Amino acid sequence: MIVDNALYRNGERVDLGCSPGDLAAVRTGATKEHDFVWVGLHDPTSEELDHVAQLYGLHELAVEDALSAHQRPKVERYGDSLFIVLKTLWYVDEDDAVETGEISLFVGHGFIVSVRHGTGASLSQARQRLEASSKVLVHGPSAVVYAVVDDVVDRYESVAGSLQEDVDEVEESVFSTERTNDSARIYVLKRELAEMRRAVLPLREPMNRFAVGTVGGIHAEAAPYFRDVADHLTRVAETIDTLDSLLSSAFDAHLAQISIQQNDDMRRISAAVGLVAAPTLVAGIYGMNFDHMPELHWMYGYPMALGLMLLSSLTVFVISKRSGWL
Repeated sequence: MIVDNALYRNGERVDLGCSPGDLAAVRTGATKEHDFVWVGLHDPTSEELDHVAQLYGLHELAVEDALSAHQRPKVERYGDSLFIVLKTLWYVDEDDAVETGEISLFVGHGFIVSVRHGTGASLSQARQRLEASSKVLVHGPSAVVYAVVDDVVDRYESVAGSLQEDVDEVEESVFSTERTNDSARIYVLKRELAEMRRAVLPLREPMNRFAVGTVGGIHAEAAPYFRDVADHLTRVAETIDTLDSLLSSAFDAHLAQISIQQNDDMRRISAAVGLVAAPTLVAGIYGMNFDHMPELHWMYGYPMALGLMLLSSLTVFVISKRSGWL
């Protein structure tokens, strides 16, 4: 569907008195040199995207990629236009899950088309913030690219913050005195970090090129804005590496904790066996059916055997207690 379709002139939105669905009317309204149109689509049908492609001369391969919505982040050039793919992220805390969407941008002379897939990456707020800042919007389609990328990277930082909280919870659980089973959650969090890494890392090199103004189609005067985005992206990438390292250390510590707990269990079991084995040995000896045995017909033989059993168990208990086995 067409979410919005607007003409911008000198950093301001121009009201043409037509509906956003009237693509041709908005397109023909761009009559001045620095006018540009921003068309926003959400989960468009192939017919809708084909109509936009014919009107703005979009390359068929880029249109195919934007429609399939299973691309890695990238920047490609098709003639005089750019095709940019961004992965959007949002976090579902109940499931420890990083959900993904996708935004494709077609950037050309006098127009930008954004194609959004997924429910967690609305661009309405980015458009509103951009329209409220005419000094940024005056840079044309480059300003829209900046606003969209900045919004996406801000969401990356929010997701990284949520993951940081979950990693802290895992560390606290691993090093607690209670017996916990954290291996499954550690695996889930590492998998979600890998998902996040696939969205962040491929985007760093294009943003660095935007930041130095070496990409045709991106206004050189907009480079300072992209330097800020590149800095935030680097910070997110470093956070991902740090969290992944912490989870690996937590998993190693978890395995060490399991090994220690198993050793403690074996010591307790061994001590318990010793408590039973010592009196069993005495009972086994005095339970043999031989005629000639010391104390066999002695009046105090039975109390002596019981006392010997108790003394042997007490000795094993004291030794195990001092050794920390009990």
